[in-house]
Amino acid sequence: MSFSTPMILTGPLRQPRQMLADQEYGGHSSIHDDATAEKLGLRAGPIEGPTHFSLFPPLLQQIWGQAWFERGCISSHYLNMVIEGEAVRAFAEIPPAGAASTRVWAEKEDGTPVLEASASLGPDHGETLLEGRMKALRPPERLLILEDLEVGMTGAEDEIVRMDAGQHMGALYPFSLEQKLEVITETSPWYSYASASPWGRPIIPLEMVSVLAEYSSSQARFPVKGPAVGLFADQEIRMIDGPLFVGEDYLIRREIAAVAESRRTESYWVRSRIFDATGKVQKAEMLLNHATLKDSYAGYAKAS
Repeated sequence: MSFSTPMILTGPLRQPRQMLADQEYGGHSSIHDDATAEKLGLRAGPIEGPTHFSLFPPLLQQIWGQAWFERGCISSHYLNMVIEGEAVRAFAEIPPAGAASTRVWAEKEDGTPVLEASASLGPDHGETLLEGRMKALRPPERLLILEDLEVGMTGAEDEIVRMDAGQHMGALYPFSLEQKLEVITETSPWYSYASASPWGRPIIPLEMVSVLAEYSSSQARFPVKGPAVGLFADQEIRMIDGPLFVGEDYLIRREIAAVAESRRTESYWVRSRIFDATGKVQKAEMLLNHATLKDSYAGYAKAS
């Protein structure tokens, strides 16, 4: 019996730029600040995980065409941090004709894995990588930072969000879309020019969908204790009736999808559903695992 080796699409090496060195949340600096990162034993502030998502659309467009921007999903588990100056390359297996999912991943120049992911085309995505990972989660034994969270808890209010080209996205994301597009690892005229876009309007890049979905997240008012430093451990962005457009109003509703812990972290998974401005038509969805570092919470060792 012979087995065929899957064909693999390979992207170019790119050096992502750090744009979160000045990020603040909860009144303190984030892990992307060099000084904060070094206190936690890291060499420097890491590049935010979804920055690497921009490496994949050129590859997935080759596989599924324009439809991937409208109904595509990337479901990623982050493996190793990247700091500014390191180069990263994306890979995608070419699936059999008619298949709706495939395996994608990213590596540093020396082969160090950065992320593993599934990519798929809806509406029938099958089980995504993160859906499989969530099924395998064990109930936490004891929580401190997240002890007041419960699965099924919803955000305090509907959040109205938008992303204009020159809009500064606040303390959590201290830059604009225009500034991001100056340094984005893989760009497209679809992100900037209505005349170039198949939809007649500029679209929000995949990594910036994460920014759109997160920059108003404090309005959910989930009872997470702090101050404590967190990072993105797992992330899925799914287009349902996409793409999302620059300068368009959207409504976000959030829900706690899972709570877990490991030796070093307490984690909460948030499902953020993105609707049109009326709140009636769902356009996209993000599933995000916020991993909060136990050691960054004052008094954790004594309390536990």
